[in-house]
Amino acid sequence: MSAAVSGDRWQSAETWRNLFRDRPVIPLTGLLLALVAVIELADPGIVGPSWVGVILRQSVPLAILAGCQVLTMLTGGIDLSVGAVASMAGFVTATLINSWGLPVAIVVPLVVAALVGLITGIGVGVFRVHPLIMTLGMSLVVLGLANVWQLEMVQTGAGVPPALRTLGSGTFLDVVPLSLLVFVPVAAIILFSLKRTGYGRLLYAIGDNPIAARLSGARAWQVLIVLYVISGLLAGVAGLLLSGLTNTASVSLAESSVLPAVAAAVIGGTSIMGGRGGYGGAIIGALILTVLTALLTVLGLPEASRQIVFGAIIVVVAAAYTRVTDQA
Repeated sequence: MSAAVSGDRWQSAETWRNLFRDRPVIPLTGLLLALVAVIELADPGIVGPSWVGVILRQSVPLAILAGCQVLTMLTGGIDLSVGAVASMAGFVTATLINSWGLPVAIVVPLVVAALVGLITGIGVGVFRVHPLIMTLGMSLVVLGLANVWQLEMVQTGAGVPPALRTLGSGTFLDVVPLSLLVFVPVAAIILFSLKRTGYGRLLYAIGDNPIAARLSGARAWQVLIVLYVISGLLAGVAGLLLSGLTNTASVSLAESSVLPAVAAAVIGGTSIMGGRGGYGGAIIGALILTVLTALLTVLGLPEASRQIVFGAIIVVVAAAYTRVTDQA
């Protein structure tokens, strides 16, 4: 009898491990709903259609930046330049809008973002610079160039284009964010690419076993160059939406979003060691972190306390998830 009970318990534990490892979206959705319930208990009546719209709007740029981290982490890398690239995109658009019009003002920073990704990809893929060092260095380069550009363009009186403000902060029926017009296609492409394309399988293969991937004929350096170009473009798009959401054009606008983007990817089940993860969990992770921030605000914690609690929860959840999923 005791052996049967023990077996049932073992099977139950194994079931939960498999659930967290193979279908993280399910338990993460449960955690998200639990946080929503807690915030409603803390401030009755706060949860409603308008509140949901606010949470979704704030989550979109973070979810796109988390996509950058998911793609790079699948190969065992990371992209710390996304904050600088996103900030640059929003700022450059604001400085060009008066002189060149909206299309050029959007295309130019996205081209620059892709160029930054190309340089990063060459450094990582061809010259084998560690992604952490390469992306950190490119972050400083982009930040420095953005400051130079700011000094050159300070006389233009830059402002966020009205179209970006509408796209970043507008809603349909006060609930559905207009930014979903950008996010839904981006998320669909990432999800489809990871699951249904050869390039997506190459990302997993390189992160899981780079030697075996190379012996099978995969050209890792080409995959990595394309990867970081994609990451740069995604960061640029996130920067444009974040600029519209906050109505702010600053060379440091998105710097504070880098670590939350990494946390969203990790909480969503992507291993920083590479070879395991997916974008669906990262989207839920971004929502969890956004709701958590709202909860800490409702509780009225001072900024220092909020940062401590926020960081501690990220570490605990990420560590617990990693421990569970590593026990195969």
